[in-house]
This record gives sequence, C-alpha cells and structure tokens, in this order.
Amino acid sequence: MTSHGNRWMKYAAIAAATVLLAAHTGAAASAVQAPGAGLEGNARDLFVTAGKSVIIDSPATIVRVAVANGEIAEAVAVDPHQVLVNGKAAGQTSLIVWQATGNRLFFDLTVRSNRLELVQQELRRALPGQNVTMTYEDNTVFLKGTVKNLAAARRAAAIAGTLGKVVNLLYVDVPSTESQVLLKVRFANVDRSASTELALNVFSTGAANTVGAITTQQFNGPQMDIRNHQTNVTLTDALNLFVFRPDLNLGATIKALQNRNLLEILAEPNVLAINGKPASFLAGGEFPYPTLQGGGAGLGAVTIQFREFGVRINFLPVITPRGTIRLEVTPEVSSLDFANGLVFQGFTIPALSTRRVQTEIELEDGQSFAIGGLLDNRVSEILSKIPGIGDIPWLGKLFRSRALQKNNTELLVLVTPELVRPIPAGRPRPEVAMPAPFLKGTAAAAPQTPGMSVTGPVPVKAPEQPIPVEDLIESMKPKSAQPSAQQGQYPIQFVPVQAVPAEPPASPAAPQGEASAPATAGSTAKGGQ
Repeated sequence: MTSHGNRWMKYAAIAAATVLLAAHTGAAASAVQAPGAGLEGNARDLFVTAGKSVIIDSPATIVRVAVANGEIAEAVAVDPHQVLVNGKAAGQTSLIVWQATGNRLFFDLTVRSNRLELVQQELRRALPGQNVTMTYEDNTVFLKGTVKNLAAARRAAAIAGTLGKVVNLLYVDVPSTESQVLLKVRFANVDRSASTELALNVFSTGAANTVGAITTQQFNGPQMDIRNHQTNVTLTDALNLFVFRPDLNLGATIKALQNRNLLEILAEPNVLAINGKPASFLAGGEFPYPTLQGGGAGLGAVTIQFREFGVRINFLPVITPRGTIRLEVTPEVSSLDFANGLVFQGFTIPALSTRRVQTEIELEDGQSFAIGGLLDNRVSEILSKIPGIGDIPWLGKLFRSRALQKNNTELLVLVTPELVRPIPAGRPRPEVAMPAPFLKGTAAAAPQTPGMSVTGPVPVKAPEQPIPVEDLIESMKPKSAQPSAQQGQYPIQFVPVQAVPAEPPASPAAPQGEASAPATAGSTAKGGQ
C-alpha cells in the first residue's frame, strides 16, 4: 500500500473515532462552513464550550491548521475538508486555517466555561416561563430579558453572580397595586376609686381652767389664738362637723368624708397603611417642658420643648406568603398627671401617666387580638391614734383617725386588622353626624374642581410597559420633602433695578409684519430703584 493510502486510512480512522466520541458524549456541537469564514484581515467569531467540540467544514482542501494558545483549544484534522476544534479551558485565542488554494481563514475563537451552561439551565429551572438571557464576557455577566417581579430579578442576579460580576439589565413587569391594611384599635379604660375618711379632734377653750387640744395630726384641727385672756378658734376645714359646749368650754371637730371617682376612656382609632409601610396615629396634643442645655456656649440655658400625649398607635403591617397579617404594633394611652408634676421657677410641669404595649402578632383578615389587658385593684389604709388613750375600748375610737382608699383599674386594648380597598368612585362616602346646625348662609359643600363634564376627559393613559429594575426600585423609595423658603433654607435676595430715563429715545418703527424687540427688564420698573 502506498504512502497516500496510509494517509487516507489514518484520516478515516480519526474520523471514525471522532464520530464515536461525538455519539457517546455529545461533544460535537455544530459545524462551521468555511465559505462564510473570515478571510485574511476579517476574522469570524467562533464559540465552543470547554470540554466540547465544534467542526469547521471547508470546500477547499485544508493543508494546515494552527491555534495560537494550545492550552485554551486544540485543532484536529478529521479529513482534508474538516477540522475538529476542541475546547480545553475558558479563554480567547485565534484559529487559522490554510487552504490548498492559497486562502487563509481567520477565526476569533472563544472557549466558554462549562459553568455558563449550568447557570443558564438553573435560570430556566428557577424562572420558568420568564424570558431571561445571559451573556458572559471577561468575567462579567450581562442579564437581559423581562421578569415578573423584583423577587425574580433578585433571584436571577443571585444565580448569575456565581460566574462573576453581574450587570443587571432586566426589565420588570409593572406590579399591581399594593394591598392595604386597615388596623382597628379599641382602647377601653375604666378607673374607679373610693375613699373614706374619719377623724376626731377635741379642743378646750378653758374647761377645768385648761386651754388645749387633742389631735392625731392626720387632719388639720381648729386653730386657737389666745389674746387678752380670750381664746379665738378658727376652723381650717369647712367640711368638718363642729360641736362646741359654751358652758363647758369644750368642743370637737369631726371629719367624716366619703369620695367616689369614676373615669372612663373609650377610643377607637382606625389607621390605614400599605403593605410593608409604617403608619401612626395620634389623638391628643403637646405640652411644653423645659430642658437644660448640657454643653457649649449655652451651658445652663433652659430651652422649651414639646412632648406629645393622648391616644397613639404605631404599627407596621406585613402580609406573609401564608396570607396572614404580621403586625409590629405599639398602642399607647397617656394623659397629663399634675399630681406627680414638677414646679420649676413657679411653673407647674405635669408628668405623664402612660400605658403602652409594644409587641408583634400575626392574625388573619378580620381576626382580633387582646394585646393589652390590665386589672389593677389597690387598697390603702392609714390609721393614726393617740398612744394610751387611743387603745381604751370604745372610748379609744374617739381618739383615732382613719383614711381608707380603694382603687380599681381595668384596661383593654383590642387589635383587628383588615384588608381593604379604596371606596369606588361614585359610592357614598362616610359622613359625621353633626348634632347641631351651622350658621345660616354658610356653604353646604367645600369648593372643588369641576368634573370631566366641564373640563373634558383626561388624556388616555398609555399602556404600562415593563420598566428597568433600577427604575422600579427608585420609584418605591420615599421621597424627602424639599426645604422651603419659609424654613430659611433659601434666603431671599433683592436685586436692585436700574432706573430708566423718563423719556427714552424713540426707536425706529418696526416694519409691518415683523415682531417688535422684546422689552428689557428695566422697562417694567420705570422710575424705580
């Protein structure tokens, strides 16, 4: 057999081995036709995955093949018209094919990593039915396509991030209106107190030639003033019972008092918030209190601040995937307490009597929870007596003073969240029943902009198209209010205006049909500074 026959046998063996390898591992990815390949000075892009192969077909006989970097890829001649390119490692290199006709074919060969296909499969598995594509170049992943929501966009970016830096170019469908949660809070507070006071003070204005008084000092007795052998008695409490025997110069004051107090508070604030957004409510007021400065040039100076009080509710609703409503809620009831206040430089600063609950609960739509319940019963008794004589049976009761006070407090805080929607247009709105009529002749309704029957229809709203992920995230951020000039952020500047002569020189008349020159700024302030 000739040398040419041996060569063709060798080519046939290589071709058979290549076909078996491709059938077993699926290595042959695609074939490239040489007529469309880049000629000298015009290279064509060629892609292959590491560990896989691609075949280049040439109508002309191939005489030589070369790869610039053999660690990235290798080229194997299958037959005189086919070259098998095997990807070895991720990277880029050049492939040159010489043909028998004298032409040279140039390829920019890019070997992709195996992980790229695995990541693409994971994207298709994690985001079924969503159009997400990925391009990988220079350790950078470019995500493109459209996803349903922000969660899908974050998941796609997390999966693609396993390959390197991610450039998120995804679009997101415009989400529907967020659910709104109405929180109904019921504060019910009943405070009862009852007190009983009983005391006896005995005094003498001269009985048995003795002037004096017997008292337990728990309650104020009469004040006695002796002048010129005369005793003047002054009562200090008009609620006392006064008994006096002139013939015996002996008297007594008896204090017997019963007191009952009842306080009831019922508040039912309703607060509305969007899912995941905080909301607060306050029905009450603010009171001033002084604050001592602690440093700087104002050391020792006193400034006035304000503190809120009343019925307050702060809450943050979150709708869970289970359909329940998770609440971070802080209800509070506070009132001014002058009994425990502070007197500062002649001014009475009240204290705050506060009942507050801070907790986190989870409810279904319409369910209720009692998050704050309090039952407080207190009994206080004060007994004062004169030693010795106060211990005598029956008689000793006249020399005792007793004060008995009982307090009962009941507090209930009930929370009920509900998923609600706005009142449809045209439906009756809730109104407040006014018990008394207003002044005659006043407007029955507030002035308002007329409807479309007067102004005409509004422009048709453009259909909502998907928007970039960063635009959607930016639109959901709260916008801070810009400072106004009244807050001193933008000082007003007065710019003087130059005076204009009383009789400015006449200007030539403008030709007919041409617009006259615009007036200068100074001409509007003739004679002014």
